[in-house]
Amino acid sequence: MDWTRQLDGYCERLAPGFWSEPLNAVTNLAFIIAALIMWRRSIGVAPARLLCGWLFAIGLGSFLFHTFATPWAAMADVVPIFAFVVTYIVLVNRNLFGFSMLWSGVFTVVALPAAALIIPVVQQVPILQVSAGYMPVLFLIVIYAVIFAWQGRVDIARGFAIGAGILFASLWARSLDLPLCGVFPQGSHLFWHCLNGLMLGWMIEVYLRARRGNGAGSRPT
Repeated sequence: MDWTRQLDGYCERLAPGFWSEPLNAVTNLAFIIAALIMWRRSIGVAPARLLCGWLFAIGLGSFLFHTFATPWAAMADVVPIFAFVVTYIVLVNRNLFGFSMLWSGVFTVVALPAAALIIPVVQQVPILQVSAGYMPVLFLIVIYAVIFAWQGRVDIARGFAIGAGILFASLWARSLDLPLCGVFPQGSHLFWHCLNGLMLGWMIEVYLRARRGNGAGSRPT
């Protein structure tokens, strides 16, 4: 595999070059800003600060991808996203459901492949098929919201539901990037960054509130 070949998958990129996607590159500040804000709010909660670190890395990795636009930069983009998702699920299972670390890991290993079964279904949906790989995350957030609501933990359920709503909107922004090229030359991928930065920061906030007492039954590490 040629790790240095140029990739072109976004409306804004019209030619090779570091600044060929200026808006897609600059809007990664949404992740950085969210990470810094939540870092300050996470004083004394080490797991939340770990999430902030992954969120910061998401911003850096996505910036590299939308500037260098190579396979190695694509890896720098997706690895922190996957790490954030896995870490978040483990922490929710451990701290909010009270599972042991072993069972938190087991449920995470089972949940991710199970949620991925939705990908072939979404791939049949016009426009959204380009974002099918992210749909398992939306699916899991909705499932967690339902479980928390069923447990009567309304504040946490509402927080997850809000996160799911923001993610759903951001997935549409990501999916419409190329279809809207003709009427919106800059593309809509920049809104994916802005909404996703907001969503990930909000999910850290939901976790923090639950840890600090808004969710009965939370369990410290």
